[in-house]
Amino acid sequence: MTLRVLLVEDSRVLAERLRESLDMLEGVEVVGTVMDESAAVNAAREHQVDVIVLDLQLKEGTGFGVVQRLGKTRPKIIVFTNYMLPEYQRLADSLGIEYFLNKSRDYERLPQLIQELGESQRTH
Repeated sequence: MTLRVLLVEDSRVLAERLRESLDMLEGVEVVGTVMDESAAVNAAREHQVDVIVLDLQLKEGTGFGVVQRLGKTRPKIIVFTNYMLPEYQRLADSLGIEYFLNKSRDYERLPQLIQELGESQRTH
């Protein structure tokens, strides 16, 4: 069983680096990389993704807008941001966002977390 991941990141360079690191993981498929809110919502629905790696500041819209538009029946969300503001963390908690990672501090943690989510999915 493959874990289907969508990258939502407005930095093309970072998106490419993330995709390269996730493409090396066994049992993980990056189904797309998008840069704005509407494209993220459309891609998440179209590809029936399991996990969204989500930047908060996008070319158009916000990561929180993506979560709100997807509603309750959404995939797992990993917020991956440079904006570690307490009010963002509170909003993430209130929206039921499972993971909130700092781009600079947790960069190495992201592939590990994706791998763990994939292994967990395969054993359930």
